[in-house]
Amino acid sequence: MPAAAQPRRTRRNRLARTLTVAATGAAVLALPLLGATGASAATPTVVTATSLGYANNLDGWIRASLQVMAQHGIPGTYNGIYRNVIRESSGNPYAINLWDSNAAAGIPSKGLLQVIDPTFNAYHVAGTSWDSYDPVANITAACNYAAARYGSIDNVFGAY
Repeated sequence: MPAAAQPRRTRRNRLARTLTVAATGAAVLALPLLGATGASAATPTVVTATSLGYANNLDGWIRASLQVMAQHGIPGTYNGIYRNVIRESSGNPYAINLWDSNAAAGIPSKGLLQVIDPTFNAYHVAGTSWDSYDPVANITAACNYAAARYGSIDNVFGAY
């Protein structure tokens, strides 16, 4: 558009535009500060055996998992979990299977109940850690999977 055909901009319009840009810039700069406060307050706490008042050992991990499972309607008993943990990992939360078909495919079974990462991710239970070696997260995800596939971890008597 030629200069003569352009509408004349007044000083007031320029001032309003400048103030709007400045206010928007200030708001954008303030967002990380405001967001940091809100984000830390909204960060969920990850359930652990100790955070639920249980010992940080196999007994505590199972009891904490049963509490989380009850909150999410996942069936299972202490004895069913214990039996499978002992068979799968002998109670070692850092157990890893590096020799079976899953390992050969690049996705080894891990943790107390020897869960592969895709299964752990698919059956992860909200509120637990996303670390498949975390005892409570591993047990609850495995029990969630067993419930979907077999009705309950109590119905599992071999490799699953």
